[in-house]
Amino acid sequence: MLAACDRATTPAPDGQTPAAPAPVVALQDVVETRPDYIVGISYPKSAAGHPLLAQALKAYADAARGDLMKAVAGLQGQKPTAPYDLSLQFTGLVDTPQVVAVAADGSSYTGGAHGNPLVARFVWLPQRQSMLKANQLIADAAGWQAISDTSREQLMTALSQRLDADEVEGADRAQQLENGSRMIDDGTKPDPANFAQFEPVMNAEGQIRAIRFVFPPYQVAPYVEGTRTVEIPARALLPHLAADYRKLFQGG
Repeated sequence: MLAACDRATTPAPDGQTPAAPAPVVALQDVVETRPDYIVGISYPKSAAGHPLLAQALKAYADAARGDLMKAVAGLQGQKPTAPYDLSLQFTGLVDTPQVVAVAADGSSYTGGAHGNPLVARFVWLPQRQSMLKANQLIADAAGWQAISDTSREQLMTALSQRLDADEVEGADRAQQLENGSRMIDDGTKPDPANFAQFEPVMNAEGQIRAIRFVFPPYQVAPYVEGTRTVEIPARALLPHLAADYRKLFQGG
């Protein structure tokens, strides 16, 4: 499947020459099977018409593929016990005139017990022709502290509920709570880098009603528990949002 992107011109301030059109990037799904490696990459249709977003998606995929091929080259022609593997799926999450969001999920296996997780989120603002980054979204340190506190609370509650469901009791429960709490504390410190991956959750009117922060495996929980998320409603974020982005949010 080929999702070719239309050309778009980046708006320029009054009195300045508009930026040159962004080059078209062809996002073509990849399926490649060799004796020593397998590659599968798929792209969403929602990236069509947004050349700079398409560039970002392809750059991420190219980097992941490049890492895989370096590992394959390191085999020096020897066949691995299990084929090295790159599986990467880009999924369109949001597609409105104001916000386009794409999720990247997958893994890269280059030996060992399991693959390395690939988790990324891309939030594109078509009217601004720019990517929305976490460090731009929140205006002050108090905002990051509030997000950190809420995230920790949600994750600790989820951890306790999982232990209840598994009927873990006594010393085992205490140990898992201690270990889990330590990982959650480390992974949710009030630093924008800990919240770099996020998804906008939209309402029916096309406004952001919540932000879902995404934590890859190992960040706040062991690998076997996979990707974890917390969802923070717009009303809790509004006091801390940078002024430039408040209109994108419900109640802003």
